Amino acid sequence: MNIVEHKIRAIIIVIFMIALVPESSSAQENRAEEYQQRAETMFHKVWTLYRVQAHAGLFLENYPSNKKDTLDYFQGAGQTEKEVSFLWPFSGMCSATNVLMKSASLSNKYRRFQDTLVTGMEQYLDSVRSPAGYQAYPVRLEKADRYYDDNGLVGIDYMEAYFQTKNPLYLKRAQKVFEFIISGWNGDAGGGVTWLEGHQDQKPACSNGMATLTALKIYEGSKDKYYLDQGLRFYKWMYDTLRDPVTGLIANDVKVNGKRNLVFWTYNTGSMIEAAVLLYKFTGNKLYLKQGQELADASFRYYSRQPHDKNLNLHIDLPWFVAVLFRGYEALYHVDGNDTYITAVEQDLNYAWLNSRDQHGLVTRSWTPKSEELAKPKWLLDEACIIELYGRLSQIHRNKKRN
Repeated sequence: MNIVEHKIRAIIIVIFMIALVPESSSAQENRAEEYQQRAETMFHKVWTLYRVQAHAGLFLENYPSNKKDTLDYFQGAGQTEKEVSFLWPFSGMCSATNVLMKSASLSNKYRRFQDTLVTGMEQYLDSVRSPAGYQAYPVRLEKADRYYDDNGLVGIDYMEAYFQTKNPLYLKRAQKVFEFIISGWNGDAGGGVTWLEGHQDQKPACSNGMATLTALKIYEGSKDKYYLDQGLRFYKWMYDTLRDPVTGLIANDVKVNGKRNLVFWTYNTGSMIEAAVLLYKFTGNKLYLKQGQELADASFRYYSRQPHDKNLNLHIDLPWFVAVLFRGYEALYHVDGNDTYITAVEQDLNYAWLNSRDQHGLVTRSWTPKSEELAKPKWLLDEACIIELYGRLSQIHRNKKRN
């Protein structure tokens, strides 16, 4: 080996060693502050642009709102944008606010926003039909279907609010939500609940994954073993019925005849990763940690290989779906310390923030600067999850600094 080769080898070793040096605590703090600022900037932008002044606590579906968009996330077709948003996008703001309140410096600041959101949430509660449950649109504006996945989101949001405030009302409301969800359990396809009340065509991962998390989070807050048992029942049914052995991912649904729908949305596997981590924490059984790690690895391999923009690491099927996947990755990271997956999402989100915001400062659905997307109205849920993701990343980097 000649002198030049020795020098090149030495340079490569130095570069490799630098790459192994952890980011300094000051750099971690700077990143935490930057991400918190982005989360708060987006929060107040959404709060200002989307609030419907005529309906306290409620929001627009899209901004700018043209009342012409056809919405495609309901049973059947032809549902159009209305005066205020449906429950699913509304819940995104509840989740985002709960995440911001996890930061000690922001908890009191965002309490009043949380109170307003709770006022809005209760406008979706239908207590005429029994058991009481949350319908897709505010009750005083019209009667609407009650979806089990929507109710799971409400249950999760109320438990996360309970963790931050210890308000027993929120725990009680989450428990009432679970009463509605569990009323939908039947033996078709071996168990689980359907997508919406009164329709027995399929058992989807979205409803059952959110039901699993609702039960486990209620157990975490109440220590009532009933909810741990129910969470285990939902989890086992999902893992045994919906997990595809070829990809290792959670399928979208199973029909009542037992046929699985092998479409793999990011959030369905994400909710199961988070549930697996919670079960490991509650039971100490390492099988659940192993399953969570396998689900995370399978999802990362699959979504990094699906068609996606060259500037991104992962396929972005829907921003909020990716946020739910991130929740699973984050839960796992706090247990095993592997930040590979959360770093990939962080890089993609930063690309979107720097390159894919429109004239109002709102982010495109694909997280890329496509001209047609920049010009379109932006969906409330797509923007709410940006708040949540930056809030979570801020807290992750602040904790890294402390460690």
